[in-house]
Amino acid sequence: MIYRENGQFKTSYAADQQIFPIAQDRWAVLAIVAFAFVGIPFLVDEYLFRAILIPFLILALAALGVNLLVGYCGQITLGAGAFMAVGAYAAYNFLIRIDGMPMLAAILLGGFVAAVVGIVFGIPSLRVRGLYLAMATLAAQFFWDWAFLRISWFTNNAPSGSVSVSNLELLGWSIDAPIEKYLFCLGLLALFALLAKNMTRSAMGRQWMAIRDMDVAAEVIGIRPMFAKLSAFAVSSFYLGVAGALWGFVHLGSWEPAAFSIDRSFQLLFMVIIGGMGSIMGSFFGAAFIVVLPIFLNQFLPWLGGLVGLHISTAGVSHAEFMIFGALIVFFLIVEPHGIARLWSTGKEKLRLWPFPH
Repeated sequence: MIYRENGQFKTSYAADQQIFPIAQDRWAVLAIVAFAFVGIPFLVDEYLFRAILIPFLILALAALGVNLLVGYCGQITLGAGAFMAVGAYAAYNFLIRIDGMPMLAAILLGGFVAAVVGIVFGIPSLRVRGLYLAMATLAAQFFWDWAFLRISWFTNNAPSGSVSVSNLELLGWSIDAPIEKYLFCLGLLALFALLAKNMTRSAMGRQWMAIRDMDVAAEVIGIRPMFAKLSAFAVSSFYLGVAGALWGFVHLGSWEPAAFSIDRSFQLLFMVIIGGMGSIMGSFFGAAFIVVLPIFLNQFLPWLGGLVGLHISTAGVSHAEFMIFGALIVFFLIVEPHGIARLWSTGKEKLRLWPFPH
């Protein structure tokens, strides 16, 4: 009964086109964001910041980038990890090679470099689609894995092949403690999520969705496939580049190319499939699911094994994690292709109509 629109009258076109047209949604989102900024820092310990919250925020940003390309524009990618790596290494080189370079500027410039690389590797999308496009983006993954491993300039000629950053600052604010890293990542994620939501509602977003639904018909009505596809690759790669820089600078601190391997690309694609393709909210659901599930399984499976008198090793838990991921992907592809976000939307619609059956 509380999720109704009774008395909520729209008196203008702008009011009817709000991001959250229902007042309950607006207040709920504002409450969640306020709690994330104000409440969580006082309730969560250091372990939860490092193991769950910071990885969730960064991977949610990366999942947003993948969702803009795969979910909204319909262009398959298996090279998301490569664009994260490009953003991380580009930001690192901007930071160490330009005196006085602010950390935030280096991160954003890393995103722009990733956007340029995304456009280059998105050019095959103008001629191929589906599996062939996936192979083209997979080539980007293998190429950049090789480049960052073999070309020592990217790592500033580090003998170990790994790079590290420290003493992160933003306008005099030192970002060292887990709570500071959390707030920094949360601020960037909130900003980029709002930008992504508005982009999908803009003319550019409508072009992406037209290309996704039927590119030939979209071209007939005047949409330029080259601009739509390459802009989707650019925006997606920019998000991934920023997320990669945050992953290296804020979460890891020290990393090597293996941190952005093909496993990362598949992980991000799984987030989009499970969370919901073509949904901003789905990116958050998918990232939360992928981050929390391994931690839950590491605690639950050994407890369950002890309950029934079985010893489940760490390797067994790892194998169970892969099997559960695979089963969930098959389940969502068959039962609900639009993922958890669609189940959430269906639940809200039922609340709006309850107790009526239609």
